[in-house]
Amino acid sequence: MSRRARRHEEHVNHEGWAIPYGDLITLLLAFFVVMYAISSVNAGKYRVLSDSLYAALRGTPRTMEPVQAGESAVGAGATLTQPLLNGLPRATLAPVPTHASSPPPAPPAPAVPEQVSARSAALAEGSGKLAHIADQVEDAMHDLVQKGVVTVRRNDLWIEVEIRADVLFPSGVAQLSPGASDVIAQLAGVLAPLPNAVRVEGHTDNVPIRTAVFYSNWELSAARAGSVVRLLAGHGVAPGRLAVVGLGEEHPAQTNDTAQGRNANRRVVVVILSTGLSDPGSPLFNGPRPQVAPQGLPAPTPAPAAANGMDHAT
Repeated sequence: MSRRARRHEEHVNHEGWAIPYGDLITLLLAFFVVMYAISSVNAGKYRVLSDSLYAALRGTPRTMEPVQAGESAVGAGATLTQPLLNGLPRATLAPVPTHASSPPPAPPAPAVPEQVSARSAALAEGSGKLAHIADQVEDAMHDLVQKGVVTVRRNDLWIEVEIRADVLFPSGVAQLSPGASDVIAQLAGVLAPLPNAVRVEGHTDNVPIRTAVFYSNWELSAARAGSVVRLLAGHGVAPGRLAVVGLGEEHPAQTNDTAQGRNANRRVVVVILSTGLSDPGSPLFNGPRPQVAPQGLPAPTPAPAAANGMDHAT
């Protein structure tokens, strides 16, 4: 029996695609690397090269493009290559050293605006006049100032003359006491010849009041300020300069927790304003007005209601 030669079956290579696929990926990678290199051309170096070639072949380049900070000027090839072409040494191209230790020049001082200087001059003039008025008020009411029932406070734009309410009014009423006329007359003698605007503020403590005449401390404080204004006008102060402000218990000078503090809060404040605040031609016109409440005072605390809804020592 003859032995036949045994053939080996050829196996099909199923991974033959990997070789062309790898070649394709390699070519794509190379393609994108080249594209990236072309897209990120250094514009400065390209411009210098271009200008250098232009200067070498046709002379000094001319351009009208503006020079940007941090970039080489268009036409810089002439400044970089033309000296070399003309035989100048490279040392002429070396940058000039700068001294890092030298401080930059100080900026010039800003000029003072005319409005600021005019306002400062008007403020100084008004402050001087108010200081003279304050001296006159303290001289006219010297005895009351010494007793502590009248306090004069100075400011560049106004003067505050604070008078304790128990000097002017009986308990719980807005009708001036017999001795109050002399106190107001002393103040009116100083204010009558002056052109300054005057604002009269009435203040009370926080003990509530509700009578047939005054529904609350608002009405009482306004009525007391109005009584003082009426008396000032009667002693020669022009009514057009006067104003009435009733502030009630909302702006205490001291705490209302003690009898002494409540007594200090029952007061009338006569505010004498600088003439510049009401003069349209002055740089101080419509300037800051006096605050009606002192700064940093404790919040008013409620007090027991008055018995039977009657008035009290306000």
